[in-house]
Amino acid sequence: MKAIKFRLIVMNFLIFAVWGAYLCSLGIYLSHIEMGAHIGRFFAIQGIVSLFMPALMGIVADRWIPAQKLLGICHFLAAVFMALAGYMGMKYGNEVTFGQLFPYYALSVAFFMPTIALGNSVSYNALNQAGLDTVKAFPPIRVFGTIGFILSMWIVNFTGFKDGYQQLFVSAAWGLILAVYSFTLPDCPVNKNVESKSFVDTFGLRAFSLFKDSRMLVFFIFSFLLGMCLQVTNGFATPYLDAFGIDEKYVNAFAVKHNVFLSSISQVSETLCILLIPFFLKKFGIKKVMLIAFLAWALRFFFLGAGSPMGFGLVLLILSMIVYGVAFDFFNISGSLFVDQNTDVSIRSSAQGVFMMMTNGLGATIGSLCAQAVVNRFVFKPAAVNPSFDIMTGWSTAWYIFAAFALVVGILFAILFKYKHTPEKAS
Repeated sequence: MKAIKFRLIVMNFLIFAVWGAYLCSLGIYLSHIEMGAHIGRFFAIQGIVSLFMPALMGIVADRWIPAQKLLGICHFLAAVFMALAGYMGMKYGNEVTFGQLFPYYALSVAFFMPTIALGNSVSYNALNQAGLDTVKAFPPIRVFGTIGFILSMWIVNFTGFKDGYQQLFVSAAWGLILAVYSFTLPDCPVNKNVESKSFVDTFGLRAFSLFKDSRMLVFFIFSFLLGMCLQVTNGFATPYLDAFGIDEKYVNAFAVKHNVFLSSISQVSETLCILLIPFFLKKFGIKKVMLIAFLAWALRFFFLGAGSPMGFGLVLLILSMIVYGVAFDFFNISGSLFVDQNTDVSIRSSAQGVFMMMTNGLGATIGSLCAQAVVNRFVFKPAAVNPSFDIMTGWSTAWYIFAAFALVVGILFAILFKYKHTPEKAS
């Protein structure tokens, strides 16, 4: 039993190490090669492929290719395309164009995003084969995924790769290691003789009947709106911190030189805040927990806008990183539990897919593009027209707009979402 847990720990560590190598530092690299105006597109593509690739790969794993082998194939392809993106950056330097870099990156992300769900399937299958309770055994294993993400961030930070294309090669290297490792994992069953299902059943579309329930409709709408916040700081927080370096008094500040390390405090907080969710859900119920998440997102953005790399400003930046754990976990995990508890067992898995589509799919995609429009309006375009423009003032304005959005949406959620908490049911 210990052996299989360790093997799954390694798998989860590697999956998220692949992602951590670039997710929070890619924006810095793009800013340095004059692609700051395209950051939103690079992050929006994650949401776009999440709308269909996990479902497609899930069908393949169920019917034709064992999940652990498909995991390896996907990571091999993702690694190859990410390496090609890195090669484009290396070959053309600061002259690399969007058309040279983005297609390879998009293909890599398309094959990476399904592997999170595939990794979960491999874990659940292996734990069940070992006779272990997945509810108790999996969360401690999954924590090592976040640890892998954090360690990968630290590697690109302290090697200086956060500023360049090298971070893409780091991600590719992790992916190749995992591609080989995946083929040694316990075999997952496939059902090649599965009975034919309708298109609606195959893609889990019956779960959309939940929109007929007014309370679930409101919940999913606000899940979409809150999902718009998910990728904003992943895409723009480190470029913002990096921009402080244009001021001589900040150029050698720790928060500027090691902005990716500072950002990793968010992931540490995320790991710890998971432990708070059972208490808060039982004590306050989903509505108040979600309201706390809205407030946390507003504070996350506000602290970024008001912060700076030194003195009290640094305290605000650190607080922004800490509060991220509450903002992310109290929304993503609590929302997922609410969906699980309020849907029929026959569509429960599909309902989770709808929740992910509304948040990490549509929400994150539209949020990334909208955030890019705001940053272009207040940071990049004014700076391009007027070199003396105070870029940091523009950045602060953008963060305050994001904070106001989260706060207003939270107030509307408090008014429109009807829910009465019953502690007995929550327990």
